[in-house]
Amino acid sequence: MRILFVASLHHPEVLHAEVAATSPGSLPPLFPSSTSQHFYERALRQRGHVLDVFFRNNPGIKTKKFSNRITPDKLINAALNRLPPQMNPSILTRNQRLLEKARAFRPDLLWMVGDNTVILPTTLATIKQELGCKLIYACGTSPIVFTHAIDRAAGRLYDLVLANDYYHGIQWLELGAKHMECLPISGCDPDFHKPYALTDEERRRYACDIAFVGTLVPDHLYSRRVQALEALRDFDLGIWSVHDVPASLRPFVRGAALGEEMQRILSAAKICVNTHGDFMHYGGNMRLFEVAGAGVFQLTEDLPGVRQWFPEIDGQPMLLTYRDVDDLRAKVTYYLGHDAERTAAAERARAYTVTHHTYAQRVDRLEALIAGLG
Repeated sequence: MRILFVASLHHPEVLHAEVAATSPGSLPPLFPSSTSQHFYERALRQRGHVLDVFFRNNPGIKTKKFSNRITPDKLINAALNRLPPQMNPSILTRNQRLLEKARAFRPDLLWMVGDNTVILPTTLATIKQELGCKLIYACGTSPIVFTHAIDRAAGRLYDLVLANDYYHGIQWLELGAKHMECLPISGCDPDFHKPYALTDEERRRYACDIAFVGTLVPDHLYSRRVQALEALRDFDLGIWSVHDVPASLRPFVRGAALGEEMQRILSAAKICVNTHGDFMHYGGNMRLFEVAGAGVFQLTEDLPGVRQWFPEIDGQPMLLTYRDVDDLRAKVTYYLGHDAERTAAAERARAYTVTHHTYAQRVDRLEALIAGLG
């Protein structure tokens, strides 16, 4: 297949560095290794699919830092958002460029990555009509909480929606999508998501009993994460985030982490706490599979998706979960004091992940779904 991704570029500095490091004669990556699309790209290319990407945003050269504070950029964006997208010259220009890109590339499949605030439904309809391609939408967030009106209005154009949270998929069906599959849009690439051998200096720099790597702001989207980490402030806690963090957790911030550095940080931790965002009630975020693939002991919430993707086998849980912050504290205390049990649980989760949750297996299922669309 010829697959054209339509996405926003996050972590542009990572992508620029990885493109610069590409060996002569090799295809440079389309996405940075800090995103799930990078690993889909690898798996799809290994199958012989031809890929390209259209970046719909203006990414700049560095990751934009989220904050709860009011900033000039937020005020400017708020003013621009009051202007209908169909009247915004910049948005119209980017839509025209996507049309030109699609006409030149002639995709069999247009892959819309979620959180679209730029590409108009009329543009997608024109591409489908002119080129006869299928349109899929892949997103890990709720259309109720996150999507722009133009994104929801395009729902009826989507031939297939991939949602890692089942409830999000139902919402897309209600918005008119033709088909939905509860398929985690993240997974494990065993060549990347693995235990890393650390130098003495790295172990000194990264070592902690409990590690968290991820986003903690704004409050109304990540309050469950914040509450979980606040309950662990009397432990040896390390937090890495490319964005701002609430004042209550700033003393524990060790810096930012993306790509391979994130995997090295995980490899140095005894426990990784993985609490989902407030908008995920079924479960299945990126870190669920990445941490398990890294062979690190993980504690995450007891959610339906977690039980589905990591079931008990012969009475042994493939992943350890907690019910509330009291249960979280009790399990952190217990497993910090029982190294052998903690190591065995981490190895069990890794073995299950590399057997059942690789990106190659995600592509297996994706190809079957596409074939079923006709």
